[in-house]
Amino acid sequence: MHEYAHEIVKEAIEQHVADAAELKRIKVVYAKKYSETVIENSKLLRAYREMIARGEVDRDDEMWTLFSKRKIRNLSGVAVITVLTKPFFCPGRCIYCPTEVRMPKSYLANEPGAARAVRNEFDPYRQVSSRLKTLHDNGHNTDKCELIVLGGTWDAYPHDYREEFIKRCFDAFNESESATLDEAKTKNETAKHRVIGLTLETRPDHVTHDEAKHLRHLGCTRVQLGVQTTDQKVLDLIKRDQTNQQVIDATRILKEAGFKISHHYMQGLPGATPESDVQTVKDAFLTPDYQPDHIKIYPTVVVKTAILYRWWKDGRYTPYTHEQLLRLLVEIKKIVPEYVRIERLIRDIPGESIEAGNKVTNLRQLLEEQGVVCRCIRCREPKLQKVHFEDTELVVREYNASQGKEFFISYESHDKKTIYAFTRLRLQKLEKHWIPALQDAALIREIHTYGQLVPIDSGAGSVQHVGFGKRLMQEAEALARKAGYTKIAVIAGIGVREYFRKLGYHLEDEYMVKAL
Repeated sequence: MHEYAHEIVKEAIEQHVADAAELKRIKVVYAKKYSETVIENSKLLRAYREMIARGEVDRDDEMWTLFSKRKIRNLSGVAVITVLTKPFFCPGRCIYCPTEVRMPKSYLANEPGAARAVRNEFDPYRQVSSRLKTLHDNGHNTDKCELIVLGGTWDAYPHDYREEFIKRCFDAFNESESATLDEAKTKNETAKHRVIGLTLETRPDHVTHDEAKHLRHLGCTRVQLGVQTTDQKVLDLIKRDQTNQQVIDATRILKEAGFKISHHYMQGLPGATPESDVQTVKDAFLTPDYQPDHIKIYPTVVVKTAILYRWWKDGRYTPYTHEQLLRLLVEIKKIVPEYVRIERLIRDIPGESIEAGNKVTNLRQLLEEQGVVCRCIRCREPKLQKVHFEDTELVVREYNASQGKEFFISYESHDKKTIYAFTRLRLQKLEKHWIPALQDAALIREIHTYGQLVPIDSGAGSVQHVGFGKRLMQEAEALARKAGYTKIAVIAGIGVREYFRKLGYHLEDEYMVKAL
């Protein structure tokens, strides 16, 4: 560590430094004084931790935040840990997919998350451990984590590999070895780093009832599906080898099991037009057949290892211009409803790997500068805001989806521009549910409180600790009772089972269940 790290921390405290610009000024002064490079915030944070441990200073949350790197990472309420599976055969023939030999299908070695996986030789334990250490060193809390597993088609991997991969991830979160996946999951219920959500990705044509059951056994709570477009002619042209009906069926099966659903949509595919891309989003949200909870918007780009590269070189394919893409995104944002989260506006492919197509990485910012107001969840998160309960109101939005009725129950600001917490309640009638625990049960598919992440059991006055979660559960239970349900089930992440036990729920078939 730089010798002067402690000096900078002391001066920052004495001067009551409150913003990054002022801290940077002090760092530059000391760098010149000692003829060193400007010190990293992670080293200042390490020095601050040492000074707190020695009793030299008291911990101050604002000062801790000042020294933390990339504070935005925890503002959605969880620490996100992304890992990749090893390179393996993918059954897809999609012409736009990168096909690097040393990577899982569709991923590039120089993408940030993929590069970490390569450094750790795709070992799940090492990937999780290294990411936890990095987040800790940069000042982020890691007691509530979302695990996202990427890499090709999940259920194309051997069954034993999938089980071992997830077990090893849990072992890393638990900081101890387990003999079985079930043992690892049980340990994580009270672990230091709890997995409150697990996301896996697969193809719609691979989703079956048995596969959905296995996803729950692994602890999965959210599934990402590559939909790309609802234009069947485009799907056939790009050799996607899936139909709209398969997407509709997969989405319904997963919702019946309580999963959160994320759809990936690609704009500007061969054969597509801006009009057909807008129609895809209309199909998604103006009809009950799709209705994903989260979406990723991935404008098509050309990379050398994809078949599409040859089409582009031969003049058979031309991507949208920057102006066309911006106009299209404006139209898409107008359609996306308040109960959906736009996770990404572009895929994180490095510019040097893109031969043609969009290379602009700040599309969200450009749209904001044009005055585009987005209603999606991500654009309405409170980030560092503090909130008083009396400044919020309960909002219930109801819509039909996948042969069921969905209720999006949320606490929002009075002008609806900020969302502080929400839950998703699903009411469905299946004569015989294929998961016994869910027979005649109302379903909680998601519950989330936004704001700066704070440690479990902390009494801090952030958004996460004003009782929104308990209030939302009471509202959902009341709605279920009113609809005639005598049972309710939650697709809870492993690390939040203890929370639901305190609310009177018990574990049954991988769900937290309660009699109403």
